[in-house]
Amino acid sequence: QELLRVMRTIDDRIVHELNTTIPTASFVGKIDAGQTCKELYQSLMDAHTSRERIIKNCIAQTSSVVKTLREEREKAQDDVALLKQLRKEQTKLKLMQSELNVEEVVNDRSWKVL
Repeated sequence: QELLRVMRTIDDRIVHELNTTIPTASFVGKIDAGQTCKELYQSLMDAHTSRERIIKNCIAQTSSVVKTLREEREKAQDDVALLKQLRKEQTKLKLMQSELNVEEVVNDRSWKVL
């Protein structure tokens, strides 16, 4: 979650980025606004793709752990520690799945602003 928060910095500061990227009337001749916008667009695309890949990777890994723990749980239904670990991993999985939804909202907001 901390890594995602840091990675979402570009989305959190998109308005600031646009204000500092797009030249004012006095700087129009000195800065290529088209190229600068393309670079901002590309960095936003890269950030979104990277975050989505990372979140989906975490979901896949956690799903695998949950599946394994469920199989172990079926064999040893009396194991309280195993049940506790299974619940913990299921909670983590739900959290990662909700992060995917948050990512979609953050991305939509950034693209509207851009």
